[in-house]
Amino acid sequence: MQSLSKENHSSVSEFILLGFSSESQIRMALFTFFLFLYLITLLGNGLIVTLIYLDTHLHTPMYFFLSILSLVDMSYVTTTVPQMLVNLVYPRRTISWGACVAQMFIFLVLGIAECVLYAIMAYDRYIAICFPLHYTLLLSGPICVKMVTVCWSISIAGALIYTVFTMRLPYCGPYKINHFFCEVPAVLKLACSDTTFNDRLDFILGFILLLVPLSFILASYICIFASILRIRSSQGRLKSFSTCASHITVVTMFYGPAMIMYMRPSSWYNPEREKKLALFYNVVSAFLNPIIYSLRNKDVKRAFLKVLGQVRAPE
Repeated sequence: MQSLSKENHSSVSEFILLGFSSESQIRMALFTFFLFLYLITLLGNGLIVTLIYLDTHLHTPMYFFLSILSLVDMSYVTTTVPQMLVNLVYPRRTISWGACVAQMFIFLVLGIAECVLYAIMAYDRYIAICFPLHYTLLLSGPICVKMVTVCWSISIAGALIYTVFTMRLPYCGPYKINHFFCEVPAVLKLACSDTTFNDRLDFILGFILLLVPLSFILASYICIFASILRIRSSQGRLKSFSTCASHITVVTMFYGPAMIMYMRPSSWYNPEREKKLALFYNVVSAFLNPIIYSLRNKDVKRAFLKVLGQVRAPE
């Protein structure tokens, strides 16, 4: 039995990504739509990174973390969307075993990094609103860099555990992944051995990497809202609420689908629903992030106008 498992595992040279509809007209419509979405996502997030780099008024911890988030989002969609676009055009929708492992690992690194970054950004808002006089001290440049370093360390460690324990399983034919990329739950469905251990491990990792940061975010905002309610000026309360609204919106869009995907029992698996959820927290979230942050943020709009030369830079 053991030798058979090794043989099955070693015989896997490539997987087939079933993706979306097999009808050519629908595939071309999806190709056009997702290509447009992908290019706008790169443009929007790239613009935010550029504006933060060029405008010295945006060289603050809040915008430093936002620029990291934009870079993560650009990389996040690039991990999955180009492969999906190619598979929508060409009928042979295959991905090699090595490419599948790499895609899974990179996707997980970036996804976990986004989870932790949202928690860091909530802490940034907590310090800015609850302890404004100590903001520059508690979130100095070196501290911000250390926080981002810890974020990437957690991401790499978590992704490594997910990937190793998923891809070490024996896989039997047909090697058809009912998804548009190599995501852990979809790949596990092809395993020809008991995946109970993996299901439990995924739940534990999901609890640590999703629920712990989310709990930290909720705790931060409870303190933030309590502090805002003590502000006497209604204009001051509104301004403080508006600085948090963007972050709350993107957190809700990302965490909801991700928790359903990685913390639900394996018996609840539904490939069509999973693909839609993955599109939402991978593609749609990354697409909307720069729109939400730029439309609701006067500093970003001012920086954009400044770069265009429509307003004079302050002395």
